[in-house]
Amino acid sequence: MNKDTQTQFDASFYGPKYWTTWIAFGFMWLWGRLPLNVASGLGDWIGRLLYYIAADRRRITEINIALCFPELNAEQQKDLVKRTLRAVGRNITEGSVSLWGSNRDFQKAGHTVTGLEHIEAAQARGQGVLLVGAHFTTIDSSARVLTQKIPFDVLYRKNKNLLLDYKITEARETFAGSAIVRSDTRQLVRRLREGKVVWYAPDQDYGAHHSVFAPFFGVNAATITATTKIAQLGRAAVVPLSHYRDEKGFYHIVIEPALENFPSGDEVADATRINQVIEVAVRKHPEQYLWVHRRFKTRPPGEPSFYPPKKKKRAN
Repeated sequence: MNKDTQTQFDASFYGPKYWTTWIAFGFMWLWGRLPLNVASGLGDWIGRLLYYIAADRRRITEINIALCFPELNAEQQKDLVKRTLRAVGRNITEGSVSLWGSNRDFQKAGHTVTGLEHIEAAQARGQGVLLVGAHFTTIDSSARVLTQKIPFDVLYRKNKNLLLDYKITEARETFAGSAIVRSDTRQLVRRLREGKVVWYAPDQDYGAHHSVFAPFFGVNAATITATTKIAQLGRAAVVPLSHYRDEKGFYHIVIEPALENFPSGDEVADATRINQVIEVAVRKHPEQYLWVHRRFKTRPPGEPSFYPPKKKKRAN
């Protein structure tokens, strides 16, 4: 791994700026010691509470669901919003177990991984594998299950909170391989050309730079073109991956065949195809997708924003 591109522990992390983050990590460390089923129940309760106290995130979720599921009536949309925030709550506590808990909860027979043969086939051809997933609320828990079957690296974007970035990256590297910063193209390409597997989620709005507009649930969404470029530079197979939690609390990871004729030479067509792959996965378990982020915040020129303006922080 390239430590030069990763956030390093700094003495400033002990300063007042990060005290709230340390308190949050205290709770997460404690939740990480809980059995997974207990953490899940606690997370469900937290999610029910979030519906009432996290007004900004609830509003973003309401807007996203109204845009993406216009066929649902008002009551059905409200129910999906509530179930989404419950899943977010479970992600907080189950994710803590995933990052700081033991392996025992992720080795149970009820968890399943299907489609590993698609990774093996690509590697047999001498290719690395770019596992293309999405930001579901089961992302860290499912990653923990997948590590029981195959080794893989994870591609991530640095968090503005450097302590948060450091602690989560440190935790992920205890069960996955390298945590590769998105800007570290050299390391990413090298790992893929070595035939390694890299998990990547390209479904968030990072602005107009290095993005094209492609439909996602019928709405034009700024979609990064990095998937095409990574596949080209790394000479990698692009393999879709989805994951979900069932009613009994078990995780299921589904790996699809590698995309054919990808990249196609057309960035918009490629972005549209990736969005379609993600949309199909989301429709199977829509409440488990991370609808709390502003997926459509970047609009084509002349189009108004879907979201209310962010509240400005008061100056001290």
